[in-house]
Amino acid sequence: MASVKLQQGLVLGMSTFAFTICFMIWMMFAVLGVPVKELLQLNETQFGLLAATPVLTGSLVRLPLGMLTDKFGGRIVFFLLMMVCVLPIYMISMATEFWHFLVLGLFVGLAGGSFSVGIAYVAKWFTKAKQGTAMGVFGAGNAGAALTKFVAPAIIAASSWQMVPKVYSLIMFVTALLFWFFTYEDKDHQVSSSVSFADQLKSLKDPRVLRYCQYYSIVFGGYVALALWMTKYYVQEYSFDLTHAALLAACFSLPGGVLRAVGGWMSDKWGAHSVTWWVMWVSWVCLFLLSYPQTEMVIQTVDGPQNFSLGLSPTVFTILIFIVGIAFAFGKASVFKYISDDFPQNIGSVSGIVGLAGGMGGFILPIMFGALVDLTGVRSSCFMLMYGVVWVSLIWMYLSEVRKTPMMGQGSHSPVSNAS
Repeated sequence: MASVKLQQGLVLGMSTFAFTICFMIWMMFAVLGVPVKELLQLNETQFGLLAATPVLTGSLVRLPLGMLTDKFGGRIVFFLLMMVCVLPIYMISMATEFWHFLVLGLFVGLAGGSFSVGIAYVAKWFTKAKQGTAMGVFGAGNAGAALTKFVAPAIIAASSWQMVPKVYSLIMFVTALLFWFFTYEDKDHQVSSSVSFADQLKSLKDPRVLRYCQYYSIVFGGYVALALWMTKYYVQEYSFDLTHAALLAACFSLPGGVLRAVGGWMSDKWGAHSVTWWVMWVSWVCLFLLSYPQTEMVIQTVDGPQNFSLGLSPTVFTILIFIVGIAFAFGKASVFKYISDDFPQNIGSVSGIVGLAGGMGGFILPIMFGALVDLTGVRSSCFMLMYGVVWVSLIWMYLSEVRKTPMMGQGSHSPVSNAS
């Protein structure tokens, strides 16, 4: 029988690996959608819908999957979830019409529900003092959004876009088997069988949950939306080819996933409130700069008309989006530190509803990005929208928490959140 420490390590390691693969597949249309857009002659709104469709189901199933994890354990739920996704992923290679991709995308999106399963499964293996770090390590699986930007373009260049879902379905199948054989289940981590789903849902009436949903809809929903959008943005705004555009887009996706573990450690040390507050401010400043469109101006001077160009170079743009990715990574970890502190017995159900809110942000935002481009013709309008959303959240956070709380916490978030 393996020691508890070994079991903890294997559960954390294999869950993180499995979540990385699930997230890679969940974000597959970030790259796969570009050749499909050209093949089907889609407009910007249709591309946004195509990219966001898997995010819809991945969001909607998070709450029920989180509740099932609390009740039956994360190991069996995680394994079955991955196995269910294998066939729909493969069938994307046979799709020929727009609606084919949308319907199959809904089924592939189930992989996105793995977060609420894994986060509850992992958290219950660790003490409260280490939960923030452990959940941050698990959440680093968000780096799958960057991984798909390395893997998918290479597959397309070597073969065709149809090969991507074929390879991804095989990867998912192997990952599910590895997860099952190298993880453990502790029956003490499950809620009592006498606890009904209705009892689990009672905590969702807490006003704190609504606030955490708002925070997560930005740091995770915004992350998902921009991860889906950035490859195409580089192609259209800066005329990069697909491979180079995907690599540059990974400058946002990779830190946005990997550094989540650092955000978990920071939340353990300084408190979820302090980390989240500074995340919002950094994001707000960067999004303001990213919102400025490429501009050509003619100015009358004493020497006659002079042409001036204002706009972000690819280098400056990439640096700013890299900083936003880091901020979002820290914010994703800090929000779930709030949850583990306030709802230790219902992590699955509460993380499910918060994850649902974040996922719905990731579903709605890409569609709105596309609609704004179709309406305005300004590609940076996606950042204008994100800037406005973050501004609203800063105001809400200030009114509900910041006025009553020190800027640097004491190792846990402020008690004021328990009274609000």
